[in-house]
Amino acid sequence: MTKRFLVSFVFVIVVPAMCFAQTPLTKTQSVTATATIQAIDTTLRTVTLKNDKGEEDTFSVGPEMKRFNELKVGDKVKATYMESVVLQVLPPGATPPAGSTSGAVTPGKGKSPGATAAVQQTTTVTVKAIDPKVPSVTVTTADGRTVTRKINDPNNVSKFKVGDKVTITYTQALLVTVEAAK
Repeated sequence: MTKRFLVSFVFVIVVPAMCFAQTPLTKTQSVTATATIQAIDTTLRTVTLKNDKGEEDTFSVGPEMKRFNELKVGDKVKATYMESVVLQVLPPGATPPAGSTSGAVTPGKGKSPGATAAVQQTTTVTVKAIDPKVPSVTVTTADGRTVTRKINDPNNVSKFKVGDKVTITYTQALLVTVEAAK
């Protein structure tokens, strides 16, 4: 995910739903789906899943899944996707944290195969201009790009001041567990 998408996501989706303050604000959402394993190709390390609507799709399974050989046709796969955005307007004169991206895959510890994969990105943008008529906010990203985004709720435009530095931390995680077929 690029920082461009991150900035777009925050200013189009998150900002209208939140009010800025000096303390961090968090917006989190998640979605869970269950599918049944229809086919397994051990040579290619692929699994074909069928969801509740009867739709099938084949997925590659990387080497980080150590217990691939324990999967069986008929097993139920439960996946929960979560994302979180934390926004913080920095106080005047504060030094913004350096931008960063980190990720990790953690194998499940239960009796069934599973894993959690997570990626976190942090960046800081500077409010460059505000147009209450549109309403929109223009920011400068850490790499010098200028991005303008419409704000859905006109009341949120008043939450910004030109020169504000906003630190954005965006986290995505996927938790996958397998339940043996009965």
